[in-house]
This record gives sequence, structure tokens and C-alpha cells, in this order.
Amino acid sequence: MSAVPSSISSPASVAHCIRSNSNRNGVFLNTFFNSRISSKPPLNHLFFRNSSGAKRKSTFTASRPFSPVMEWQDCMAKIEVDVPSSAAYNCYSDREAIPRWMPFISSVKVLEDKPDLSRWSLKYEAFGRDLEFSWLARNMQPIPNQKIHWRSLEGLPNKGAIRFYPKGPSSCLIELTVSYEVPQILSPVASALRPFLEGLLLGGLERFAKVAKDYQSVP
Repeated sequence: MSAVPSSISSPASVAHCIRSNSNRNGVFLNTFFNSRISSKPPLNHLFFRNSSGAKRKSTFTASRPFSPVMEWQDCMAKIEVDVPSSAAYNCYSDREAIPRWMPFISSVKVLEDKPDLSRWSLKYEAFGRDLEFSWLARNMQPIPNQKIHWRSLEGLPNKGAIRFYPKGPSSCLIELTVSYEVPQILSPVASALRPFLEGLLLGGLERFAKVAKDYQSVP
């Protein structure tokens, strides 16, 4: 900041000099802070450690500005199968068998002392990385032959339901809905996540249709 010249002696002259310096410094400070704010590094750089412990950077191309608020997404898939709704319901009720038709679910373990609770693990390679999540889920009160629904209690936040609509004596429409909180590591690609997961769910239901037919034929 410039010093007040020694030749200024009157109060009015001093005030004029201070105002002049304040204006110049105000421009400087605004320019300084604006440049500091705009020079922040982008938030779409994530760091990971590989098996050797070295840190590497992975860059996402974000489709929207970063937001600290967690986003929920809803997915749905449905299919008509040549299996009665009662047989489809009974087959899907076997939670530990779900990885047979949903391969991205690596395991489901029902708790022996609390059969309404189950531990889930998800492992899948997508978006250029190996993804792994787990959660504890509670099955809510079902509607026999019509609806199975659940919600997570810990781990990856999610909830969902599978519904069975009779289409005749030997066929039904199956509708699977899943809602989940987008993991922060996947927030930069959130817009691509929903259609990707809906494709996985539909593929799972197509495999389930075959499993349910075999399940129905078992005496």
C-alpha cells in the first residue's frame, strides 16, 4: 500500500489520499481473490492406490458441477415369463440363489438367527474400474405370490421391490424396481449409471426366467 506523502498536511488532503488509495487497493484485492478462486483445481480427479501402494490419478469427465448432496436414482426392469406367478415368487424368495441370475451380485447370505436380514456383496467391473460394495438388507413383510421388498440398514443405501402380476394360469409379468444412493466414486458418471444398471437388471430377469422354469419342473 502506498504511504501518505509527507507534503500533505491538512486533514482534507489526507482524507482525499486515503480514498484514492482505497479505490486502487479495492481493485487489486478483487482481482487477487477472483484469481485465487478461479484457480482452484477441478473436482473430477480421483486418486486410487494400486496393489504396490503407488498412488495413481483417475480422471472422470463430469457432465455437471460437483455437488456434495448425495443423489438417489430409480431403476426399473420388467419381463413376461412363462411361469405362474406363484412359482416365480417362490423361486425369487430364495435370496441366496439370486447370484445365479444376477451375476453382479457376488453373494447373498441370510442370517441364521434373523432370517429377515441378509448380507449382500456386489462385485463388478464397469466404467474402467473394479467396483465392490456391500450392505445389510432387511426383507419387509411380503405379499405372498405378489410382492417381495427390502431396504438396506447399513452399507450401500438402497431399497427395492419385485412384483409378480399374473397374466394367465401359466405366465406372469415380473417388475423389478431398485432405488439406490449413487456412490460418490461414481457421481461423475451418474447420468450413465441408470441405463447401465437397468440393462444389468433386465439381463438378470431374462436369466431368472430360465431358472424359474427349471425350478417349476422340480417335484
